[in-house]
Amino acid sequence: MTPTAPDARVRLDTHPTHDSAVVATVTGPEAQEAVAALEADAWHVIAKDALVLVRIDREEPYWAQKAAQGLTADGITVEISPRLREAMAEEWTWANYPMPWCTRAEIREVSDQAQQIYDAIRHGRLRVHAHAHDGYTTVAVGTYPDGESLHLHGEDHLRVESYTYGSAEGAQEEAITDFLRLYGDAVHPGPAPLTHTEREADQTREPLPAQPPNAPARPVNVPVYAAYPADPATVLEQFLAGNSSWEKHHQRPGEATYALHESLALRVELYHHPDAGPRDELWTVAAYESPVGDRLWHATATAGTPAGIIMTLLKSLDDDHDWGSTTWAVSTAPPDRKAVLPLADYSWEKTTTESGPVWTSPDERCRLQHDRHATWTASGGYEPHHPNWTVQLSQHAPPEVIQQLVFELAEGQGPRQPGTPRDPRSPAPCPAPATGPPTSGSHALTPRGR
Repeated sequence: MTPTAPDARVRLDTHPTHDSAVVATVTGPEAQEAVAALEADAWHVIAKDALVLVRIDREEPYWAQKAAQGLTADGITVEISPRLREAMAEEWTWANYPMPWCTRAEIREVSDQAQQIYDAIRHGRLRVHAHAHDGYTTVAVGTYPDGESLHLHGEDHLRVESYTYGSAEGAQEEAITDFLRLYGDAVHPGPAPLTHTEREADQTREPLPAQPPNAPARPVNVPVYAAYPADPATVLEQFLAGNSSWEKHHQRPGEATYALHESLALRVELYHHPDAGPRDELWTVAAYESPVGDRLWHATATAGTPAGIIMTLLKSLDDDHDWGSTTWAVSTAPPDRKAVLPLADYSWEKTTTESGPVWTSPDERCRLQHDRHATWTASGGYEPHHPNWTVQLSQHAPPEVIQQLVFELAEGQGPRQPGTPRDPRSPAPCPAPATGPPTSGSHALTPRGR
């Protein structure tokens, strides 16, 4: 006799706050059978009738589609929202992927193996004894419950089992000893601190916030350089409201609004162009020697510049941090390079062109250039190689101003442009494991059960 299909219905949709996660809503008298099937596929229960699929490799739509096929084969009715169907059909790959020889299917396989390692650590199936940073990425040593010990290399979707030691007596001690020999003073006990991606995944597994019926979904955040353009008037009002040493003035009604610092040596001007395109200049910031002295330096920004970048530029004018004591300020790097030293911590790639050095974000959607005339230009957008905003700082712009812009570009977040595709976070470069580990170890990329 053919078994009766469970009386359950599953609706799959994109998560309201996480860019790639998927939420399953389960209804029907036999909903529990559908819930059990989804849990077996690593979905996480967040409410009585809801589960979420969140992965560190941003492949949730792909695996949600696989889950939908399995549920349908079991006779369970599955509905997929239009937004999720669009994400399932989307083709994308990681920018600057460190294994460019891999096909899309092979990249997904490597990512899934990294996901399995992550799940094993999170659920306590893989005990991490110690971790270190090898100068490029995080490495660790751990042991599975079956006694097999191993070394791990990389973070998030690039983490791999680099060397295995088996489960024979003494294997765990040998793995730890070799790890200490390889990484010395860099070794710290226990697992490494959670990465940004892992913290974000933890937050996504929390219950969804209550929303009134038909409420619009909360905006999804993306890197600030790919965020929605600022509302200029709102940003200026927010800046003035939080900085009492500035005062707003008007220059010819309807043409421009400007703000003056109480010293009368700093000025912000906002032009009013109703038909301005994203690449048209709206903002000008200038510093003067004195209220009647020569201009020392200036900066301009176009209409498409995101709010986080504009606000950072404005706030940097009134900042009183002790920049002289920072590590980059006291470094031996040339003065015109100190401001961008932190970009190395965020995997921005530096190249040298005829016009000067250029730093590019991991997803290639933002560039910072220092040209031969000593001017700085930042540009970005939500499409690689097609910037829709530009901020330019003239010669003699203070390093601390550039520094604050650097940090905002590197780690700032903002709401995604409406109608743009999801933005998988780009990885930090992760080189192949170094050669020279113990001869008893073996390089491995072996999938494990979840």
